[in-house]
Amino acid sequence: MTDSATAKGEQTRELILSTALRLFREQGYGKTTMRAIANEAGVSVGNAYYYYGSKDHLMQAYYDLLQDQHREAVEPILATEKAFVPRMTGVLRTWLDVSAPYHEFAGTFFKTAADPRSPLSPFSEESRPARDASVEIFRRVIDGSDLKLAADLKTELPELLWLLQMGVVLFWVHDQSEDVRRSRALIDRAVPLVDRLLRLTRIPGVRGVTTDIVTLINSIKP
Repeated sequence: MTDSATAKGEQTRELILSTALRLFREQGYGKTTMRAIANEAGVSVGNAYYYYGSKDHLMQAYYDLLQDQHREAVEPILATEKAFVPRMTGVLRTWLDVSAPYHEFAGTFFKTAADPRSPLSPFSEESRPARDASVEIFRRVIDGSDLKLAADLKTELPELLWLLQMGVVLFWVHDQSEDVRRSRALIDRAVPLVDRLLRLTRIPGVRGVTTDIVTLINSIKP
């Protein structure tokens, strides 16, 4: 395939995705069909299915797009902040910012993503690339911060912080306050508590409990 053909194919792929996301916002995820996406994008239905086998594949592409945008947006924070609280707060608040255009259809989409059998579940194997990329951001949050942690906790913590983000996402889906003010307040209040708990793990009496928690986490992992 020539470079021009490759570029054209990538443009078509991006057009279909951007059109789908616009229709999801305007009509809702459940009401938007692949045929409607193809018509709006000005491509054949077969062409749309060539690039994306289903709406699920479009949403996986959305996951990847959102993750790329988030990773790029947090770079200035990770490059300049060293204290854990502003690093973690900044990363979570930035996710709210890059996700803002999609808040309107998040509720209808969440009904599908909440099904543990759905490939759109953030815990599914299909979502693993986006999940792993997000966990890596939290690994960087920890590695570049002023936290001093036991090695076993430091290994498991990025995934635990990702689970914290999933809690924030669930709250955000249902947050109808202006500029999702309540979600921002949740982040601002929760992160300092996490910071205090993590610093307590250096106390000898608490360290044993921390080890037990890490052992429990490892025992229930798939």
